Amino acid sequence: MDCTTCTLRRAWELAFLAEPEEVAALRRVLGIHLKIWGLEELTDAVQLCVSELVANVITHVGAGTPTTLAVSMNGAHLRVEVHDPDTRLLPTLVDATDDAETGRGMALVTATTDRWGVELRDERKVTWCEFAAGLNMPAGHCGGHPPSRLKAVATEAAAINAISDLLHWLRAHGCDPEEVIDRAQRHFEAQLEQAAR
Repeated sequence: MDCTTCTLRRAWELAFLAEPEEVAALRRVLGIHLKIWGLEELTDAVQLCVSELVANVITHVGAGTPTTLAVSMNGAHLRVEVHDPDTRLLPTLVDATDDAETGRGMALVTATTDRWGVELRDERKVTWCEFAAGLNMPAGHCGGHPPSRLKAVATEAAAINAISDLLHWLRAHGCDPEEVIDRAQRHFEAQLEQAAR
């Protein structure tokens, strides 16, 4: 397969503190990232599930909990994980009554994903969900015709917006965006060198 016709979907992680005000930023970053990956049709479902999983951390583990969002491809499925340090409290699907004000979060996750689950790892819990990405190749790529110039321009614009949003997020969290760009550039160049070998 000629990888010039593929969308490269590298796994990524974002560490954050589980606070209500972080949810909107996570939703926006996910939306931009899914657009770059060519998976825009999954945006609403993925954003809803991440909102629910982070809300579970805030409600049941505690606001301010160090949490990580991880996004990757698992074959032809998009996999989204929320990592938190509490291995005692596991999300469960409950049968909420019609007049209940809470308890529907995991029912929403169940309704909008293809599958979900919980893994216990060393000193952390990983709640994950997967979405069929509609890809025809198991490695998380789609084959076929080369992307059009218009699609390339739209992808470039989405990438610029994503980078800009991440730089704003980094600055808001006390990081130096220029230092991060420099480190990212060095990392990118090292990857190119390694791929050329």
